Amino acid sequence: AFVERSILVSDDDIVAAQKTLWDRARIIAEPGGAAAFAAMLSGRYAPAPGERVAVLVCGSNTNPANF
Repeated sequence: AFVERSILVSDDDIVAAQKTLWDRARIIAEPGGAAAFAAMLSGRYAPAPGERVAVLVCGSNTNPANF
């Protein structure tokens, strides 16, 4: 009732989002925490003109040594 739609992204899209977050902002994100950003970055979600979008990024399940 509270979900408008689901958007699927590939593992490659998520890895690209993780790398972009690190390269541009030095943010380490876990794969699940980068999924919403991956949808934006890949173009699978395109905001409507004037739409404001917030993306929550999480990295609590990521070990920086393995990143």
